[in-house]
Amino acid sequence: MSEAAEQPNRDIIKWKQQLMLQLPESLPGCIWVHACSVGEVGSVAPLIRRLLDRGYEIHLTVVTATGYAHADRLLGKHISLSYLPWDIPSAFTRFVRVLKPALLLLAETEFWPGMLSACRRAEIPVVGINTRISDRSFPRYYASRFLWKRFLKPVSLFLAQGSIDAERLVAMGVEHSKVHVAGNLKYAITAPEVDANELRLQLDSGANRPILLVASTHESEDEKVLDMWPAWHAVCPDLLTVIVPRHPQRFDQVAEIIRARGLKLARWSERQGEASAAADSDVILIDAMGVLGKLYTVADAVIIAGSLTNIGGHNPLEAAICGRGAVTGPYVQNFREIMDEMQRHQAAIISADDSDLEQVISRLLTHPDELKELNASAALFMGDKGDVLERIMAEIEPWLVNVPKKV
Repeated sequence: MSEAAEQPNRDIIKWKQQLMLQLPESLPGCIWVHACSVGEVGSVAPLIRRLLDRGYEIHLTVVTATGYAHADRLLGKHISLSYLPWDIPSAFTRFVRVLKPALLLLAETEFWPGMLSACRRAEIPVVGINTRISDRSFPRYYASRFLWKRFLKPVSLFLAQGSIDAERLVAMGVEHSKVHVAGNLKYAITAPEVDANELRLQLDSGANRPILLVASTHESEDEKVLDMWPAWHAVCPDLLTVIVPRHPQRFDQVAEIIRARGLKLARWSERQGEASAAADSDVILIDAMGVLGKLYTVADAVIIAGSLTNIGGHNPLEAAICGRGAVTGPYVQNFREIMDEMQRHQAAIISADDSDLEQVISRLLTHPDELKELNASAALFMGDKGDVLERIMAEIEPWLVNVPKKV
């Protein structure tokens, strides 16, 4: 079945599950994990794998279609998966009654009052994992803290990413004893298994062009990058720029933007099965999902988008685990503590504005030793972060005692 034909069917499944017209599989005693979208799914995947290795059954819920697709790619053969019901008390009551979980692990800031109320009534323990209270959301939570104090009462423990998140939870009315700082689960990632030499040749048959990877672009960010491209090309005529839009519905739009600039474009989807992209391409557009993580292994320089406009940035650790430093625009509030720490370790560069970003990339392209130091610092930085998964497992251990394992 074609991609276009499959889309309506996927949409129907999504709204049926959201309205509880299609029920989840009953898994008495399972661990229910909820993660909103792509980023959260990627963060909790190592924890889910560890729980699976210990014999627990897992049901994962997500909110977005991209999160569902990512979860299916990463874990689909080993877990049950569904969309989260809409936050209607009756829907969550039915969901919990059918699924019969023994424990809910709630990722980041997915605080759904109906969900928490249903778990309280069914006496299902709830543990917040990788909890983050962003700069943008905290003022709203704080202004309505008298409500959130009540809504969040069913949560037995919050494992905050950092001290700022912990302080904000307490300010929202959560008991201090229920908040522990466990670190960011996003650090518990591993580099993708990929033949980097083969992938490099797929992008550049000569394997000698510097590759600039622009990861997870949003609306208007592609234009900003392409405005900077002439300056980068002037100092590095062999530059090969690889652009990865964040959302698949923008693939064709971004292709047209690139062509409108008069640049030579190769689309990843159109060159599958060939030895490499067109040798004289200026830009390769990655118009497929699930490719980005592998591309970090072959990039020379990396821009993490979502930071050139006020989106808040995306996870720089996916680049760092592959030994690539992150260069961003100024808007990194979604990963503020991570980016601050990476900067302290010379593993990331936050540009002040578009002009500064253009100059930073130009400098790295013309000073390869500086670029190598940035990438080496990223690798060293990740080498010191390997224990976060063990800390989180130790924290949730008391709630696993009463969770049955598969026979």
